[in-house]
Amino acid sequence: MSENRAKMSVTQLTLLTAINMMGSGIVMLPTKLAEVGTISILSWLITALGSLCLAYAFAKCGMFSKRPGMGGYTEYAFGKAGNFMANYTYGVSLLFANIAIAITCVGYGSEFLGIELSPVAVCVSTIAVLWVCTAANFMGASITGKFSSVAVWCAILPVLALSVIGWFWFSPTMYVEAWNPHNEPFFSAVGASISMTLWAFLGLESACANSDAVDNPEKNVPIAVMAATIGVAIIYIVSTNIIAGIVPNAELVKSNAPFGLTFTMMFNSTIGKIVMMLLVLSCAGSTLGWQFTIAKVFQQSAVDGFFPKVFAKVNKWEAPVAGMLIIVAIQTCFCFMTISPELFKQFNTLVDLAVVTNIMPYILSMAAVAVIMKAAKVEASKAKFYVFIGFIGAVYSFYALFSTGINEVFYGSLVTFLGWTLWGFIAPRFSKDEA
Repeated sequence: MSENRAKMSVTQLTLLTAINMMGSGIVMLPTKLAEVGTISILSWLITALGSLCLAYAFAKCGMFSKRPGMGGYTEYAFGKAGNFMANYTYGVSLLFANIAIAITCVGYGSEFLGIELSPVAVCVSTIAVLWVCTAANFMGASITGKFSSVAVWCAILPVLALSVIGWFWFSPTMYVEAWNPHNEPFFSAVGASISMTLWAFLGLESACANSDAVDNPEKNVPIAVMAATIGVAIIYIVSTNIIAGIVPNAELVKSNAPFGLTFTMMFNSTIGKIVMMLLVLSCAGSTLGWQFTIAKVFQQSAVDGFFPKVFAKVNKWEAPVAGMLIIVAIQTCFCFMTISPELFKQFNTLVDLAVVTNIMPYILSMAAVAVIMKAAKVEASKAKFYVFIGFIGAVYSFYALFSTGINEVFYGSLVTFLGWTLWGFIAPRFSKDEA
């Protein structure tokens, strides 16, 4: 049956990949970048180049690997232990990432309603969003997929509109004045926003997941991945830098809803409110979709024997409800652990933790490129090129890790070390496979 289904064109796959990357990752970025200044455009360029290398390497891994996903790629070089660690750190990363998206939903929602929330109220509201979105997934992927596919456009459309018409309100003088407002040293200023710009590209690793649904995948998947990453990079860079020339830096850095504020200054408060509402829906849809995705990641890992079997249990709608409940309970604890007097600081902490833990499977996957190419008997000259691109992706990943901050790397390392300990408990069940 699958062999007879209609194949996607390279254009359709490119659009699908771009939508998967964009989601709601951009909607709080202008506030973070305002802390650094418009010099952050250099961070964008570095991240775009690094993301292109990662995306291209992942596309090639997807084409030549017989084992799917980052865990499957990693297994080529590091065995079952590597597979476990890639899945484990990726799963933890998604736990942090979706709390950050839920906080974004709360931030835009509070601005839309015109209310100021206390730190405790922000925490409780974020927990409520997570539990509601989790419960909405109990009836399976159908409802989740329909709502998420509509909600993602609620973020994409305002961002695209701003990228096209925002120039009419853009002030070059305001932009230049915001270049480096705190007079930070050049390399410190550029590195300060690397983790946040990488956050916007998280999800590029899933770009080759639909390789079996496109014609001539060996040619078209890399084209789609590269075109989508370049297109998304342009939209990110243009939209966030336009905002820096419309909204004064001092106002932007304090905003919990930077896109809503921008449209308010461009038009009026009514338009600003509409944009805020669209982005609330976008973040809710993204939270809904990612809660389901996280549960499926844990479910597959449980089926593979890496995670406890409870995560593999599903209801009549094929939804891993038990796993969902455990995951949202863990996220509830994380919400209390990261509570902050300012919503954005809590968001920033969670993003950094998500980026640090997500970089781990990136590095492991890039290290496995050479083995994958050798196992697939790829032509030597092509294999060397793919390995080189993977090496550049790994170098960028280490730079992003270095730029994230000592505290975040410290806590990310603790999470990783815990993973190795957990692997020690389950390793005996794979000893025959490794023998």
